Amino acid sequence: MAPSSETERRHHSVSEHAPAHRRRIRSFVKREGRLTRGQQRALDELFPVYGFNLAQGRLDLEALFGRSAPRVLEIGFGNGASLAQMAADHPDTDYLGIEVHRPGVGNLLLQVQERQLDNIRVSHDDAIEVLARQIPGQSLDSVYLFFPDPWHKTRHRKRRIVQPDFVQLLREKLKPGGEFHMATDWQDYARHMMKVMTEAEGFENTASPGQYTPRPDYRPLTRFEQRGHRLGHGVWDLIFRRVS
Repeated sequence: MAPSSETERRHHSVSEHAPAHRRRIRSFVKREGRLTRGQQRALDELFPVYGFNLAQGRLDLEALFGRSAPRVLEIGFGNGASLAQMAADHPDTDYLGIEVHRPGVGNLLLQVQERQLDNIRVSHDDAIEVLARQIPGQSLDSVYLFFPDPWHKTRHRKRRIVQPDFVQLLREKLKPGGEFHMATDWQDYARHMMKVMTEAEGFENTASPGQYTPRPDYRPLTRFEQRGHRLGHGVWDLIFRRVS
């Protein structure tokens, strides 16, 4: 498959080794486009209402949302269209979104305002730092990672966010029975995800060993994905459950 031009391509940060003091290998590169006037306004006016940052330290999620509800974290929400749609479709679920690219954050905030969504909170910090420093243990019902940067060149594959240390960090944050849902349009990355997750301690494949999962209804189809289907491109979903 040719390299993706999807505007919703997700970008994240991952550590080659889990301890924070060791050298970090980032799985994102900030190629930030120009902010529109509306996106800048959203960052200025709406982020203080719906956003959170590392300076706040460990989060009290009930206080952050003002209620107790199932909680989902999406890492790398791109332009925010899918996250906004999921939040609108599931008002009884709270969504935390992380995206390092400010235009995407601004775009999501505009959708939050337009749709009057009060079940989304947003960060534009490094996902690894947010997970390690802000998300309480066993507080998440699900973690979504949809279309992360595949880093398709062999020399760049160490930058892929799905690595053993990252998976164990997620395990700490998921409730027992919580799920890690991944999706990618790169078959090689799908195989990589399957290998890492199959070998990961404390997780089981919700399908069956070595099998991918049909796209669940709750994951919206992106316009890029629809175009890919028309061209015969594949998309692979994997859902693993925390079992211990």
